[in-house]
Amino acid sequence: MEKNNPISDLLQESMTKLRELADTNSIVGQPIHTPDGVTLIPISRVSLGVGGGGAIFGKKKDANPEGNLGAGMGAGVSIDPIAFLIVKDGFTRVMPVAAPPLNTVDRIVEMAPDVIDKVTGFIEKQKEKKAAEAVAEEC
Repeated sequence: MEKNNPISDLLQESMTKLRELADTNSIVGQPIHTPDGVTLIPISRVSLGVGGGGAIFGKKKDANPEGNLGAGMGAGVSIDPIAFLIVKDGFTRVMPVAAPPLNTVDRIVEMAPDVIDKVTGFIEKQKEKKAAEAVAEEC
């Protein structure tokens, strides 16, 4: 059987506390029921960061057989709301919770995927139109 050391105990305790912080209720929240029959379910993004280390030093056979512990640990948790599931009359919708763009560059970056999709769709329609015209001319 392996002997527990203080660093192992520190890590075990820290991981237990992190599990409590990042449970499923942090990601998919408790449903909120409104008087008009709408159910809102909050959805969040949870990010965790952990760092730590330690050492046992100064072991001496007679004076201090356990040694001295030098250890530290740090953790950070970020919980950001990203959307709500809205359930009403048997239909479910997702309503994103997004911060509005702060400046023109943010707006352009946010619009870029839609613009690319529209341009690609237009080019494909033009190719299909030319192909249809070529087939019509051959007949």
